[in-house]
Amino acid sequence: MTEAPIVLLDPKGRRFWLPSAEGPVRVEGLGVVDVARLRGKEGRKVDLAGRPLVVLRASTMDALSHLERAAQTIGAKDIASLLLRADVRPGGHVVEGGSGTGSLTLALARTVGPAGSVVSYDLRPKALSMARGNVRRAGLAEIVAFHEGDIRTGITEREQDAVFLDIPDPWAAIPGAWNALRPCGHLATFSPNMEQVKETVAALRAHPFIDVSTIELIEREMEVREVGVRPSFAALGHTGYLTFARKVLDTF
Repeated sequence: MTEAPIVLLDPKGRRFWLPSAEGPVRVEGLGVVDVARLRGKEGRKVDLAGRPLVVLRASTMDALSHLERAAQTIGAKDIASLLLRADVRPGGHVVEGGSGTGSLTLALARTVGPAGSVVSYDLRPKALSMARGNVRRAGLAEIVAFHEGDIRTGITEREQDAVFLDIPDPWAAIPGAWNALRPCGHLATFSPNMEQVKETVAALRAHPFIDVSTIELIEREMEVREVGVRPSFAALGHTGYLTFARKVLDTF
């Protein structure tokens, strides 16, 4: 796998994303930066053109913050729950329906690592191109395979640890997802509205799935100052509903 990207942090908290490429690259706001000369200096301060900057190994949050975007993406608060509740682990094999801009794709690839695999389906060539580019810039291209196709018509992969659906009608892909999952594998869907959830849960209950549940996550940042602590006025409210289920072979 290629070297991980680097982020440069300035005294004002601004972050500058450097791709995983080696050698000189042009970085907006900094000019030309030689990435190779920064390797091995993670955690240390360097001076570039008279500016003090701290070299950081890019985290998943850094990568998500620097995605090329065209539409709403699945945010960090939802991604964290999707990964945990679907039990995504290093070495896992997962399928994603709806590549979008590649935010969940990137997080899945970082979690399963080089020993695992991510297969991402999307019908839209433009979305696939953007997701592929974002994953490549994060240095994770070797882990992800992108397929231009309709995941609702079936999934060719088998014995998958998890299937994730971020499509307008996830219920249409439930039969294919069940076939793709290994016994006890996990299914997770992301839907913006409740009517989608209702249809999805009905489809899940028509198949051998257990632990069917839906949640909504609300996030509120806190402002910590010397004079006190208070909630930020910019609350991150509804983004979508997350529905989870687990494949079994027999039900009661």
